[in-house]
Amino acid sequence: MFYACDDRDLIEALCVIARESRGQGWWDEYRGVLAPGFLDIGELENHATYLRTVAVMTVPGILQTEDYIRAIHRSATPPLPAEEVDARVEFRLKRRSIFERDTPPPFRAIVHEAALRMRFGGRKVAKGQLEYLLEASEWPTVTVRVIPFTCEDFVEATYPLLYAGGVVPQLDTVQMDSPVGGVFITAAAQLKRYVGMLDTAERSSLSELESAQLIHRIAREL
Repeated sequence: MFYACDDRDLIEALCVIARESRGQGWWDEYRGVLAPGFLDIGELENHATYLRTVAVMTVPGILQTEDYIRAIHRSATPPLPAEEVDARVEFRLKRRSIFERDTPPPFRAIVHEAALRMRFGGRKVAKGQLEYLLEASEWPTVTVRVIPFTCEDFVEATYPLLYAGGVVPQLDTVQMDSPVGGVFITAAAQLKRYVGMLDTAERSSLSELESAQLIHRIAREL
């Protein structure tokens, strides 16, 4: 089928992505090992020019420690085979490679206080995760802000939400976790709604300094 498109910027962006991704992305090593949705997230983050996320029950995946990731996947129902847990942990840690580039993409994370107080893996694991989150918040392109329990504004984000800005706006994508797996959204009207949701979450959150102070205080309580 022949497809016509007169958007030159979009065509050029798609051509670049196709050339760079053809069997050469690090995520391709996991093809046939993990479900396609996992690979799609790795590729999505790799090509994003900026990333925004809001998380209510867990720390954003790309900022999770190995022990924290393992604790989450070990709690799955039904239990996952040990080799799949290992593959998921390894894959999630490799997603962090975007921050090792010469020019990492800006990453703005909004985390609810509820996620900071969850004790996946026990006190030691939870404390290590909070300490790592504080460390990550000091990386040049990473911003971490917290929505406190005292916030009275409703933030409609039950499941983790990731907004990946594309090379051109037409390639912007939202990825959301759900009980039936990852969902990818590209429709302009829906994207606009999620941008509004992220903006509301940011307005409802503490400043970067106040957020760091709260994270540090919760870590000391463990």
